[in-house]
Amino acid sequence: MVVTSERRGALAAGLTAVILALLGTPSAALAAALAAARVEPIIDMHVHALSADDQGPPPLAMCTPMDPMPTWDAGGKHQESFLEPFKHPACADPIWSPMTDEEVMTRTLAIMNRRNIIGVVSGRFALVKTWRAAAPERVLPSLMPDFPVRPGLSAELADAKKKGLITVLGELGPQYEGISPDDPKLEGLWAAAEANDIPVAVHVGPGPPGVAYMPGSGYRARLSNPLLLEDVLVRHPRLRVNVMHAGYPMLDATLALLYAHPQVYLDTGVIIYTQSRPEFYRYLKTLVEAGFGKRIMFGSDQMVWPETIERAIAVIDEAPFLSPEQKRDILYNNAARFLRLDAATQARHRAMGAP
Repeated sequence: MVVTSERRGALAAGLTAVILALLGTPSAALAAALAAARVEPIIDMHVHALSADDQGPPPLAMCTPMDPMPTWDAGGKHQESFLEPFKHPACADPIWSPMTDEEVMTRTLAIMNRRNIIGVVSGRFALVKTWRAAAPERVLPSLMPDFPVRPGLSAELADAKKKGLITVLGELGPQYEGISPDDPKLEGLWAAAEANDIPVAVHVGPGPPGVAYMPGSGYRARLSNPLLLEDVLVRHPRLRVNVMHAGYPMLDATLALLYAHPQVYLDTGVIIYTQSRPEFYRYLKTLVEAGFGKRIMFGSDQMVWPETIERAIAVIDEAPFLSPEQKRDILYNNAARFLRLDAATQARHRAMGAP
């Protein structure tokens, strides 16, 4: 875990005040000390509940950042080339994935507890249910519907929402099927989400390098254009949309979408740690300077590398161009607004970080 100088100062002040309070300082000072020591909440809009072998046979390495990006010999076997950077990482301090499903979950939840993170956790129902049972206050369920879209999806979503089984619909990945978000095949999905007032999280942007060559993949980089969502938004004006990976690398199209459609939000996604700090900061700074700092949400895209969460938080904590208020917006406030969390829920989240 990277602790910023700002965070170290806050911890030192909080601990000092606690010691003084225990030595006889009045109760008001004790209350102030506890407030100083509290860990502020974070909402991670992009967590996955996955099996340990979901990305390939474990253990697999993740470099943060992925620098240099993988280079292939086009004459080789694509599947072997695909796994090469994850088996033999180029970086000195990779994160190695756990060997079991249980460890993926327990390592992730331990970080969420320590950093007071509430996660929008997506995946198949059985795994999300297991994660939520283990940490009901930490896990907001985000379910991934089967494709193609089934008749009756709207009724299924209504029932799931009534039972508290769904907070977000997604991660939706039509790009991996080679399908544009405005394809008529997806119309029933957008209509069902809008009718039930369930926000959606849509994969827009980068996948694993070389994923287009994997068996069964329909991934195409051209479908990373976030403006492909525009007709969907116009047809469904009450739809809440989180554009995952912040529309990277199509910055101009992302800016155009945000400008034209004020209801659209972004999450930082995988680019927060796969791209170099200068590159990610260039992208993020442009979005903030364009006036969209209130619609950028933190998302770690934790898959099978739990420690990417803390490395991703450090990227925001250490951004030299963000004010403390802007960091709080990205790490919590914007997502709380997008999810429509009431004041009582937000107060509970703050209390969960008490020492």
